[in-house]
Amino acid sequence: MKKMLFIMNPCSGQKRANRYLPEILSMYNRAGYDITVHMTAGPGDGDQTVRRLGPGMDVVVCCGGDGTFNEVISGLLHSGLDIPVGYIPAGTTNDFASSMKLPTNIKRAAQAILDGTPVAYDAGKFGDRYFSYVASFGAFTRASYATPQDIKNALGHTAYVLEGIQELSQLRKEHVRMDIDGRIVEDDFLFGAISNSTSVGGILTLDPSQVDMRDGLLEILLVRAPRNLAEISECIQALKNQKYNCEMITFCSTPKVTVYADPEMPWTLDGEREDGHSEVMVENQHLAFRLIQEV
Repeated sequence: MKKMLFIMNPCSGQKRANRYLPEILSMYNRAGYDITVHMTAGPGDGDQTVRRLGPGMDVVVCCGGDGTFNEVISGLLHSGLDIPVGYIPAGTTNDFASSMKLPTNIKRAAQAILDGTPVAYDAGKFGDRYFSYVASFGAFTRASYATPQDIKNALGHTAYVLEGIQELSQLRKEHVRMDIDGRIVEDDFLFGAISNSTSVGGILTLDPSQVDMRDGLLEILLVRAPRNLAEISECIQALKNQKYNCEMITFCSTPKVTVYADPEMPWTLDGEREDGHSEVMVENQHLAFRLIQEV
């Protein structure tokens, strides 16, 4: 009998996946899986559970939000396990799932894992931590980890937007220097993202024609701090129209980048807080994990 490790965050999103758990497990039982179920109990638990229980498993299924998925991928990569991963997106924004065009319906996503095929994708490495789709700083990134879970559950994606609007009144610019494959970019930035995704924070969407999540490259998007209303308007229009060839925005692709910044500047990795670094290398991990999806 095939072995499955089923990891679920029971607090993700509006707890909408909880009611379907018996049905999902029964579905996998009927498909011939011997299932080990683990409910995460706090930050980092998903990572540690994969390291502890992953060896010998035929598949790992993650049911939760992007943060839970990040922990599952981190556990696999830290322990060197090459096990296909199924993802049932049940979080608030599900950026990664959106980029991968995974089903948003819980039961449909669960069935897609049985019907799908493992496909290898890139991941990112931020210092000694991994991320599945984005490392970001500046405006709006704080909302993903600062908004209380009960508010996320009650308001869903609106919580991020509301928190982001509150941040507008206290936006601060961050002075950052990046060595992008030998090219130096340095300025005061309002926002920055190093990503492998078409959706960032549920707010920004990158042009899918410019993002390939299997090409060994990370996309860098930097928004300079506006000095006047005209520059604010230029930023908004460029991001809205996905036109990044303006003076306010830097957009490029690279396999790795070294970032120099204020060590007090926090980052967000897949929606989870990461402490600041005076210097950190961020690099692509080419075809690092296998995601089960319908192709």
